[in-house]
Amino acid sequence: MRTFHCDKCGQQVFFENVRCENCGGLLGYEPERRAIFTFEPDGEHRWRSLHPADAGRLYKKCVNYEQQNVCNWMLPADSPDALCASCRLTRVIPNLSNEKNHLYWQRLETAKRRLLYTLWDLRLQPPPKQGEDDGGLAFEFLESTEHGHVTTGHANGVITINVAEADPAHRERTREQMHEPYRTLLGHFRHESGHYYWDRLIANSAYLEPFRTLFGDEQEDYAEALQRHYRDGPSANWAERYISAYATMHPWEDWAETWAHYLHMIDTLDTAHATGMQLQPQHPGEPALALETHPVGEADFTELMNAWFALTYALNSLNRSVGMPDAYPFMLSTPVIDKLRFVHDVVHAPRLSKA
Repeated sequence: MRTFHCDKCGQQVFFENVRCENCGGLLGYEPERRAIFTFEPDGEHRWRSLHPADAGRLYKKCVNYEQQNVCNWMLPADSPDALCASCRLTRVIPNLSNEKNHLYWQRLETAKRRLLYTLWDLRLQPPPKQGEDDGGLAFEFLESTEHGHVTTGHANGVITINVAEADPAHRERTREQMHEPYRTLLGHFRHESGHYYWDRLIANSAYLEPFRTLFGDEQEDYAEALQRHYRDGPSANWAERYISAYATMHPWEDWAETWAHYLHMIDTLDTAHATGMQLQPQHPGEPALALETHPVGEADFTELMNAWFALTYALNSLNRSVGMPDAYPFMLSTPVIDKLRFVHDVVHAPRLSKA
């Protein structure tokens, strides 16, 4: 993610901020320009932009920003919509009669907005789902009760997230029980978006046969594959071909795990590029890093991977220096890199070639 600054005082601010801690200016995200703007009040429920490229234009807060404090996106003041482009994708929110759910809803929306930031940067902006088969996307944030358990997943353009995943303690317990090296709220959103984009970009397209060559035949019975995975687990040598143990379960899950990983790479490299991060090792044989182009637009996958290996080497080395687990707990085999290359090629192909 790129860096942002207050338009009023120049202080560095962040994607999630709602106020500049230096000057007190109100902050809001303008999705069309993919930038944080600073605003000053201009009458009731109206805010005047101070951004140099948009100075003087009037905006309003998303209603979930103004009333619920779970959003920080803005809309043009004359927009007929009350909800921003992000919040319009959420069609079911957590039950707010549970006091903790407001905080969990805020965390869910924050992770969702970071997903959307990357998707928009990749020119993959999803439209809101209006009907059953319109190709749009919707999110439902649901809570398990004594009447039934909510499973995080995707079906026909609807991504369901179990609200409990926004509880760090619950998520860490589940990660330990599932023997996972990595489990985050953002990771869930990226994984489930992979299922949505499989339907949009792979199914019924020229990419389907190349997909099957790399990932396997998605026509394999999913229910049986799921049952087998939880009964028998992955093979002992799964890391030779898969990004994660869960990816071994079915070709759809292999794609979703690989897709999520590609988004992890893009967003992290984007942040490194925006902050001017470089690696200039004293020993010529050590990984070097010089991100001269924006990673989102990097067409050369080999260059992207070289930068990724250098960056994750540094991240893990820094974490180990302070006694923390590896920030990047993955090993990328050649078959996994081939799958990541496939995702990269699909993302960077002309939109008109996609079904």
